[in-house]
Amino acid sequence: MHIMEGYLPPLHAAAWTAVAVPFVIAGGITLAKTLRERPETRLPLAAAGAFAFVLSALKIPSVTGSSSHPTGTGLGALMFGPSVMAVLGTVVLLFQALLLAHGGITTLGANVFSMAVVGPWVAWAVWRLARGAGASLPVGVFLAAMLGNFATYCMTSVQLALAFPDPASGFGGALAKFLSVFALTQVPLAVVEGLLTVLMVTFMTRYSRADLGRLKGAA
Repeated sequence: MHIMEGYLPPLHAAAWTAVAVPFVIAGGITLAKTLRERPETRLPLAAAGAFAFVLSALKIPSVTGSSSHPTGTGLGALMFGPSVMAVLGTVVLLFQALLLAHGGITTLGANVFSMAVVGPWVAWAVWRLARGAGASLPVGVFLAAMLGNFATYCMTSVQLALAFPDPASGFGGALAKFLSVFALTQVPLAVVEGLLTVLMVTFMTRYSRADLGRLKGAA
């Protein structure tokens, strides 16, 4: 998902940054309120950020200028809400760009919007729908993490198709091309991320049940 440094045209990079910034600001306000009202969440917040950092650093080369990997943002979205993950995801992506040369600074806004905004919001929506439909905790977590991951890559495909439309078929043709290439690696990775997130939730259920209060209390 990480679009590499300098790959997007400057206008596109600036536009995606402008789109992502309001979500990060709103997430910062929510995060500050959460820490003020529930200071005990510092450790699980750090754990959610670390989970996203480790999983999203496991990249596989894919479309030129990008890569495939788990995102790890679904867990934090289910525990603290998708807004908070906009901040945690931005921190994760910034550190990866600076320390691992994974992604970039000019493409940070585009990467934040796909991995730290779209992915967590889709994961949260799927979680609420699954639980509302009576799905068990593991099934709801699996579907949320898997589809949140896949939504991230759909968004990255849109970003790349907008920046590099096909000469013959335009945006639609480019989107189909990017989606089909990403799917080869991303579908299995999305399934793996869903399973890993279920394992993480199972572990926390056994050893840190209090941290799952918000997740388990969702509709």
